[in-house]
Amino acid sequence: MDITVSIVTYKNDPQKLNKLFESLNHSSLEISVHIMDNSHTDDLEHLIKKYKVHYTHNGKNPGYGSAHNILMKESLYNAKYHLVLNPDIHFEDNVLEKLYSYMEEHRDIGLIMPKVLYPDGSLQYLCKLLPRPSDLILRRFFQPLKLIEKVNSKFELRFADYDNIMDVPYLSGCFMFLRKDALHKAGLFDERFFMYFEDTDLSRRIHRHYRTVYYPHVTIYHDYEKGSYKDKGLLWAHLKSAIRYFNKWGWFFDKDRRKINNKTINNLNNR
Repeated sequence: MDITVSIVTYKNDPQKLNKLFESLNHSSLEISVHIMDNSHTDDLEHLIKKYKVHYTHNGKNPGYGSAHNILMKESLYNAKYHLVLNPDIHFEDNVLEKLYSYMEEHRDIGLIMPKVLYPDGSLQYLCKLLPRPSDLILRRFFQPLKLIEKVNSKFELRFADYDNIMDVPYLSGCFMFLRKDALHKAGLFDERFFMYFEDTDLSRRIHRHYRTVYYPHVTIYHDYEKGSYKDKGLLWAHLKSAIRYFNKWGWFFDKDRRKINNKTINNLNNR
């Protein structure tokens, strides 16, 4: 196989999954797709049968990272690359082929993410610095527009040109194109994060050893819903994961974070 793919579902819209499977089916690469369904029922299985995918109904929800880890441990030795995908993604032809070729040409890259758009074609700012507690508190709980814009401009690198390739320490978990050797070196998802921050943590660990790159020359579409802004249960999960992340890496005294973020900003400003 060229790529193994893991998708974790939980009460997801079958129509969105159908669009994702069609995107994967159009690839000319050898792909093995593995799905872990954490829903209480196996209603999605009838849809899965239309496609060549490996479906597992878990029947419980151990968490996003934990479920992906189960799939990765089963499939990781079968390909050079592994793709972690959200179930609300879709894309046009040749996206995977171009990412695969670029990774083959740049062996120092451990993780790559394409340009991500909303379904209406507007840009999602998913290239980020390593978070500080103040970044998350201000973005989540404070409403003054000018303050939010100032925080987002820096944290989400909005001052940079999203049409250029960038080395970024924190790339979104909605689409993580990963080199197998990078996962062997950095490890898989930290299962202490039930949901949220597992991508921040993994990006950071891979960034220690490899380049983590935003590649805007291919585009995907993501139905990003910001669930923690609408659901109190997801908000609580977000807060718990934030606490665990900062307990692991440091709250206000994190020398590596400051060093990595400053280097990222300087490199982008000096282009």
